[in-house]
Amino acid sequence: MVQYETDFYAWTREQAAKLRTGAPIDAEHIAEELESLGRSEEQQLTNRLAVLLQHLLKCEYQPERRSASWDATIKEQRRRVERLLKQNPSLQAKLAECIEDAYQTAVTFAALETGILEEDFPSECPYQPEFILGTANE
Repeated sequence: MVQYETDFYAWTREQAAKLRTGAPIDAEHIAEELESLGRSEEQQLTNRLAVLLQHLLKCEYQPERRSASWDATIKEQRRRVERLLKQNPSLQAKLAECIEDAYQTAVTFAALETGILEEDFPSECPYQPEFILGTANE
């Protein structure tokens, strides 16, 4: 029997084979890995929202520097967020929390790229989810 702690890859292959044949499995570690997969999807949503929010802030606070590249990034991230939510509908319930988490990161990077102090951005996300996702009129 392969140990979870010593060879993860071999362990995953072994557990998959056992599941397929109905043999006893390492249920505790499998449960941990499944939960980890779920957290990974949520983290991906937060990361995509952070990039999206960062560019929305840059466009709002430095409209004279708005570029096709910024617009393309906004469009791309909106598509990727939409796809994530479509593939994982239950993440919709976590959207507000993910936006809140992502906003702080977005402010940090927007400040770095614009030269505007972090304190000069709103302390809470000023955008409604519909605007962030591009489902409202801009």
